[in-house]
Amino acid sequence: MPHIRPVSDLRNNFTDISRIVHETAEPVFLTKNGYGDMVVMSMEAFERFQFESEVYFKLKEAEQEAQLTNTRYSHKEILNELKAKLANKVNTGNV
Repeated sequence: MPHIRPVSDLRNNFTDISRIVHETAEPVFLTKNGYGDMVVMSMEAFERFQFESEVYFKLKEAEQEAQLTNTRYSHKEILNELKAKLANKVNTGNV
């Protein structure tokens, strides 16, 4: 269940809101005059949100690219290419 609080609680009950966002790792939705106004979340939750958004974006991008071509790669081909690139970086000192 989402945590919904009036925006005045940010000033009057900051410690309680901070505890909620850190203990639950979920955002607190703040309302102003009965309407949604802003969201407060912990730094960890925000970083997780950013990471998940980036992963989703990359997957969507890959899906769109896959629709444009019939070329497919096996996981072994990808893994070998990544290993070769990593070995090259290690050998050239660009790690």
